[in-house]
Amino acid sequence: MIGERPDPRGVPDNWLAVQVHAAAELPALVARLGSTKHLHGIHAYGDVERIWDDLRAGYRFVQAAGGAVSDGNGRLLLIHRLGRWDLPKGKVEAGEPIDVGAVREVKEECGLSDVRLLGALCHTWHTYERKGEQHLKRTDWFLMQASADQPLTAQTEEDIDEVRWMTVQELAAIRADIYPSLVPVLNAWEESRDGA
Repeated sequence: MIGERPDPRGVPDNWLAVQVHAAAELPALVARLGSTKHLHGIHAYGDVERIWDDLRAGYRFVQAAGGAVSDGNGRLLLIHRLGRWDLPKGKVEAGEPIDVGAVREVKEECGLSDVRLLGALCHTWHTYERKGEQHLKRTDWFLMQASADQPLTAQTEEDIDEVRWMTVQELAAIRADIYPSLVPVLNAWEESRDGA
C-alpha cells in the first residue's frame, strides 16, 4: 500500500511501514515481502503522487471488479481458487461499465442468476507477473446481495473448486490465510454490516 505516513496504531503487526523516497526503492521492498514469511504487507509512505506515477510506469494496467455478496442471513459469498479463499472478481471487458463487470464476474464465477448491486464498497491494488510481464491490477469492489436459495456452481475454468456462503465466525477462522489485498475489502464489508 502506498499512502501518507500511517498512524502506527493503524498498521497491522504483520505489516511493515517504511518511508520511501523514490520508486526505485520499491522492488527491494516487494522482494522483502515475498521472502519474509510472517510479513503480509508493506505500507510505503512518502511523496505519494511521484512514487505512484513512477511505480505505475513499469506495469501493464488491469481493471478488475468484484463483489462482497451477502445473503439474507448476513453471510458472505467466497470462492476457493488455487488453494486459497477469495472473493469473486475478474477483469472488466473493454467498454463495460465497472459495476456491470463486477456483477457479471460474480454471476459467472459463482453460478448465480440473480445478484443485486447495492453500491460501491472500496478498491484495492495488487501486482502479479504473467508470461514475463508485470501487471498492476486495480479491483473496484461493490456491495451486493443474492439469495442463498440459488444453486452455487464453481467456474472451474477459472480454477475455482468451491463456492460457499460463510458466517462471520467462519470468516474470522480463515482471515489469516486470505490474500492481504482482501483485508480492506473484508473490513469494509464488516463496517457496512455494522452500519446497517
